[in-house]
Amino acid sequence: MKQIGAGISITGSGSAAPAAVVDNHALSRIVETSDEWITTRTGIRCRRLASASESLTDTATAAAEKALAMAKIAPTDIDLIILATSTADDLFGSACQVQARLGASQAVAFDLTAACSGFVFGLVTAAQFIRTGTYQNILLIGADILSRWVNWSDRRTCVLFGDGAGAVVLQASKRDHLLGFELRSDGTQNSCLQLPYQSQPQELIDGIAIAKGYYHSITMNGQEVYKFAVKKVPEVIEKALYRANLTVEAVDWLLLHQANQRILDAVGERLKIPPEKIISNLANYGNTSAASIPIALDEAVRVGKIKPGNVIVTSGFGAGLTWGAAIFEWGN
Repeated sequence: MKQIGAGISITGSGSAAPAAVVDNHALSRIVETSDEWITTRTGIRCRRLASASESLTDTATAAAEKALAMAKIAPTDIDLIILATSTADDLFGSACQVQARLGASQAVAFDLTAACSGFVFGLVTAAQFIRTGTYQNILLIGADILSRWVNWSDRRTCVLFGDGAGAVVLQASKRDHLLGFELRSDGTQNSCLQLPYQSQPQELIDGIAIAKGYYHSITMNGQEVYKFAVKKVPEVIEKALYRANLTVEAVDWLLLHQANQRILDAVGERLKIPPEKIISNLANYGNTSAASIPIALDEAVRVGKIKPGNVIVTSGFGAGLTWGAAIFEWGN
């Protein structure tokens, strides 16, 4: 019988991104912009973009394989795969394709959609399955190919987004390394950032018409999203810290969704977290949505910046609108 009330630990991480790199100078040949305009407003210098032949499943699988290798766990030992994504290869979901590609034959697999908050929402969701004793080994992947849905003639949005995937392995442990969390949603602000469904009426027979569906490109009210993030993210982090019975001084690293350097700086200032404790890699990737936190986490772990026992505050925020924070210790 499985143990009820087990703790969780994060035992491995991995990341992957397309090979093609598009810098700001290249974008200036597509739309009226410049490297200076983009970097001063966002902190982004380049982004990775998937080719026409690259799929979300490809990138997610590559990240997952690296996480499994670090955790030293076989794919057949995985009980559950959660794929946090808004850009699945199949509208019915891509998690099962990743499961098959990995050979994780014993794993249940499903997609979770919470846009740029997806990894944090997925982390909390995975933890509940472990804490109740239902599953012991879970693979959580955050992956998005936003370039599929960008209007490349809109300089307000096309400069922001990139493609990639990150993954972590969560395992049952005697000590619980997820110290606290807080999740939030506000659908009244949905129009601030969306990838909206649109329909074209199609008459089937006399008097009966159905909707022929398609999606528009990403639309965003940048000013409203910025104001939302710099106000709500510090609040939700403070609530998660309270639930963890921790103060800001106990935090080793602040790992936010990599959307805009100005947001990272503003949140750090409001929480009084010094810049040297803020992890940022968006200059090289742009906004990769659900992939941004696990990519940055994996890079920091692999260069030895994040060490076992470090306390990490992470927060995702974005379309929905959704936002949330989680406090965890890295490693066993």
